[in-house]
Parts: sequence; C-alpha cells; structure tokens
Amino acid sequence: MKVKVVDYGVSDDPKKCYVTYKITDIDEKSINKLKNRVEEELDLKSGDLYLTAYFNEEYYPFRSEESKYRSEDFIAMEEIEMWAYLMSLLED
Repeated sequence: MKVKVVDYGVSDDPKKCYVTYKITDIDEKSINKLKNRVEEELDLKSGDLYLTAYFNEEYYPFRSEESKYRSEDFIAMEEIEMWAYLMSLLED
C-alpha cells in the first residue's frame, strides 16, 4: 500500500482545513475493511482510494509558517503518518 498527499488546503464552504490522500497498491479486501473502519471521507476512483481528512485549524499539519518553507518534508511526514494509521486499521 502506498499513500500520497494529492491536495491540501482550506475548503471554501464550510471553511475547513483538509488533506486528500491517494491510496494505491491496495487490494479489494483491504479497501472494504477501510470503508468499514475509516471515519473520514473515502472515494474509489479507477481502483485507487482517495481519503479526505478534515482538521480543526489547531490540528492541521500545514498551518505553520515552517510548513510553507519545508512543504516536501511536511508532506512526506503526513504520508508516513497516514500510512501507519491505515495499516493499524487493517490489522485484525
């Protein structure tokens, strides 16, 4: 399973901070498990799973000034954290 941040920012209506992840190399059994266990918004497109997580501003991973200058580091960290979270959900 691979996790990649494909979008992040603040939605217009309602004003919410979000991160969208593309989850690839995942089998159908795992997709079904995640659909039952993940509370975040999930969309299946062309065999890839897209997860959109919404955050209160104080928990939004890209809110700091440092994240603007080191965005690649923050994106990589966020991808690792989401991968670990999803793997923990897939454990029986």
